[in-house]
Amino acid sequence: MLKKIGSYDAKTKLPEILRRVEAGESFTITNRGKAIADLIPSSTKTQQRTLLAIESILKIKKITVNDKQLAELKEQGRK
Repeated sequence: MLKKIGSYDAKTKLPEILRRVEAGESFTITNRGKAIADLIPSSTKTQQRTLLAIESILKIKKITVNDKQLAELKEQGRK
């Protein structure tokens, strides 16, 4: 559920409200009790985190081991 905040409070407390939105909260800005706009966290940040996670996973998958390294790893596992 979105928290309601009057347009005057939204104007005077904008930096604080933006920090709270960045932290995940959402607000409905009202004018004389009438809902005017919704202020919600941007999906861009989430998309950037998702892309970074995918890149990391793909980098891990691309690690290859040659035959010599594989033989060494097998030998270490037997000790």
